[in-house]
Amino acid sequence: MSVISAQTNYPTLGKVVKLDASLDALIAPDAKIEILSSGYKWSEGPVWVKNGKYLLFSDVPANTIYRWQEGDRAAMPFLKPSGYTGLGEYSDEPGSNGLIINQKGELVACEHGDRRVSALPLTVGGKRTLADNFQAKRFNSPNDVVQHSSGAYYFTDPPYGLMKKENDPTRETNLFGVYRIGTDGKVSIVVSDLQRPNGLAFSPDEKILYVAQSDPNRAVIMAYPVNIDGSVGLGKVFYDATPAVKEGLKGLPDGLKIDKKGNIFSTGPGGVLVISPNGKLLGRIDTNEPTANCAWGDDGSTLYITSNMHVCRIKTLTTGIGF
Repeated sequence: MSVISAQTNYPTLGKVVKLDASLDALIAPDAKIEILSSGYKWSEGPVWVKNGKYLLFSDVPANTIYRWQEGDRAAMPFLKPSGYTGLGEYSDEPGSNGLIINQKGELVACEHGDRRVSALPLTVGGKRTLADNFQAKRFNSPNDVVQHSSGAYYFTDPPYGLMKKENDPTRETNLFGVYRIGTDGKVSIVVSDLQRPNGLAFSPDEKILYVAQSDPNRAVIMAYPVNIDGSVGLGKVFYDATPAVKEGLKGLPDGLKIDKKGNIFSTGPGGVLVISPNGKLLGRIDTNEPTANCAWGDDGSTLYITSNMHVCRIKTLTTGIGF
């Protein structure tokens, strides 16, 4: 794998596309998209580890989690296997996908090949399974995960990690659901009518759960009201990116993160879409590549981006939730 060495002046790519003047309050007009590391098969699931000041991210086809830190000569393998521990070749996307650091400081991973959501201490100790089935039926391939302040987890389960995707004979559930793992470990389904649920995130007040759908025929970000008991109400389309997909812009709605003001930074057609809390597209962080996910890091103002074979970052003028 070719990995770009650490340096003071990183190479850049793409551009920031301003569609509304209010974008200037979030991203400086001269902000650059820096390439930190490159040469991956499909980079995904970035997460910033505050206690250590480093970035972890998945290379899903390579079944590996990598670690990158400012000053490192290169991103280094952190955990392999990351999502499939079985025998033989499983699929073209066997590894981990979405990653978060939970309230205990553990690494929580969506594992395609082992079809589960797991938690791993970052000091000492092995993985434990948080969930691997609903009503005794194995998940398809957990994709992305977020933790509510209550401690409950919400995650999506599309078919991308299966050998034959939606047509795989090992599928045990007919749904591509959004699930909740309660603090008691009980799994419940909260959304059951999406075709390709992918990234998800809560609004700053946790009253809305946003879910991105990677369906080229209905490339939307949905918004669901969150009920007191942790279930969600009837969803509505928050932003429709289908026209941009039809225009030929690269990418589909995938991973998304929120800043403290409620602005949504969602990967999608044309890079990372920057959308106001009322659903207005303010602009795009255009990487010129299909872009999978993003995460806040450093002091919360840096947006790290996984874009095809690259891991990138851009400095912003806002602060992400959690900082």
